[in-house]
Amino acid sequence: MVRKLPSKDVVIIGLCWTGAILAHELTDEGLDVVAIERGPWRDTASDFPPSYAPDELRYAIRGELFLQPKQETFTFRHKPNEMALPIRQFVSFLPGTGVGGAGVHWNGQTWRFLPTDFNLKTHLTSRYGKDFLPADMSIQDWGITYDELEPYYDKFEYLCGTSGKAGNLNGVIQEGGNPFEGPRKRAYPTPPQRQPYGPTLFAKAAIETGHRPFPQPSSNLSQGYTNPLGVTLGECTFCGFCERFGCGNYSKASVQTTILPVLVRKSNFEARTNSEVLKIEKDSTGKKATGVTYIDASGETFFQPADLVIVCAFMLDNARLMLLSGIGKPYDPVSGEGVIGKNYSYQLTSGVTAFFDDKIFNPFIASGAIGMMIDDYNGDNFDHGPMGFVGGGYMGMGQTGARPIQTRPVPPGTPRWGSEWKAATAQHYNSTISFSTHGSNYSYRDAYLDLDPTYKDTHGRPLMRITYDFHDNDLKMSGFLTDQLASIVNAMGAKQVVKSPRKGPYDTSIYQTTHVCGGVIMGEDSATSAVNKYLQSWDASNVFVIGASAFPQNAGYNPTNTVGALAFWAADAIRTQYLKNPGPLVQS
Repeated sequence: MVRKLPSKDVVIIGLCWTGAILAHELTDEGLDVVAIERGPWRDTASDFPPSYAPDELRYAIRGELFLQPKQETFTFRHKPNEMALPIRQFVSFLPGTGVGGAGVHWNGQTWRFLPTDFNLKTHLTSRYGKDFLPADMSIQDWGITYDELEPYYDKFEYLCGTSGKAGNLNGVIQEGGNPFEGPRKRAYPTPPQRQPYGPTLFAKAAIETGHRPFPQPSSNLSQGYTNPLGVTLGECTFCGFCERFGCGNYSKASVQTTILPVLVRKSNFEARTNSEVLKIEKDSTGKKATGVTYIDASGETFFQPADLVIVCAFMLDNARLMLLSGIGKPYDPVSGEGVIGKNYSYQLTSGVTAFFDDKIFNPFIASGAIGMMIDDYNGDNFDHGPMGFVGGGYMGMGQTGARPIQTRPVPPGTPRWGSEWKAATAQHYNSTISFSTHGSNYSYRDAYLDLDPTYKDTHGRPLMRITYDFHDNDLKMSGFLTDQLASIVNAMGAKQVVKSPRKGPYDTSIYQTTHVCGGVIMGEDSATSAVNKYLQSWDASNVFVIGASAFPQNAGYNPTNTVGALAFWAADAIRTQYLKNPGPLVQS
């Protein structure tokens, strides 16, 4: 039996960065908002105290903050003609769960996308011609410009207290910042973090080889900061436990350290945790959502009526909910028609390891987003004509932590166990540093999401099926980026430099990033996108879908800043346009 609850103005599915931003903005508008979160409540003081938060086995290896496959998983295959099988262990990417979502365990790397990333298809075809792109590449323009999104990038960065050095203030290039970034109206709210020895040496070599290094923008704060909501964050202590960990020092921006202290005090906000939304319900016309059906931890099922439904779950769950709810036409890779599940994309990272015998780096002194980077090979910042591929990424040396279980750098040829291996790990731990490239992943016709016809979850619903593999363009790009990075690293004078470009096929057992994107993409028309420029469903105007699911393809950057900016952008559209005249904000 389904129990019907009193109606709310807004129901939000997922209380992560996007859910918390939308909840705060809409409660400020006076709306009655309920957020339904699948996982548990999490708070800094009670869940991440410094006495046990830096526990590598508990969090990095056993993944306590992540969704576990025994709770819910996805199926995977490389090609549409293969049978997909369930993912039994999350390694390649790590879905978050609980209040804060993946924004609890992120590294704090806070990048803005390039202006050309938002009109990518138009830009690349204009510069290189339409025949330069691979025939099966399905990239699209976003339907929004960098200039439109810039104020909302600013708003998210000032919410987080992001530390960095501006590279382009109102069109004027700033010494020491990223010269390739789009123009920003004002500087970062806090200055860059102080750089360790390794990134400093990389920056020196980058300058000597003709590149333009700058400090990585970081939401691990360089100093104390009080954000516009009146919430105070502290200075990063360089403990090295950011990625895969919650921050007990209140120095990494998260929902817990920036928004929740204000949001939970509002009488018109309610959070229901350990409750999973099963479906978005629709009226008899199929064009309007009436609320959501969800099940709580006791197994009781509820219907929560609402005037407005905002989908803010993990991007794979966003797409799955839209498919399960019948909102939007499912994508068909054969005909190319349909929009839900279209343009799934990921990320291509690679690495270079440098072994020295005359330097001590102390790599355990670290922060989630500290380092010196270059953007010379990102996006279309360089001429792709002679290269035979499109896309790119940033690269550099980020000192994110050398935790003892996972950090054991040894030269090639070292035995994988035994006394010789032990001696090598002791010898090289302090004198070895790693560098990385963080590359784009452009979308293809055969990379998509749909409902699996075979496997179901505990509620009898089909699992989400992922069909994905690397393409030649991706691997060429990764090889090129890795070679460029290695040339800079060689200038540092290492005894040995080892390159590790990304190789195919895609392997779910190798971690890269949790930057999976697409499936409910935004765009300029309803035939090729699932949501409009305001992230409003073309098919149900009182449904908004917020998150990286909206990305038509993935750029060479970490997505969180863009996800946060889009959340503020959509919230502003709801406040200033939708509430005054409920209905489509863009005509299809």
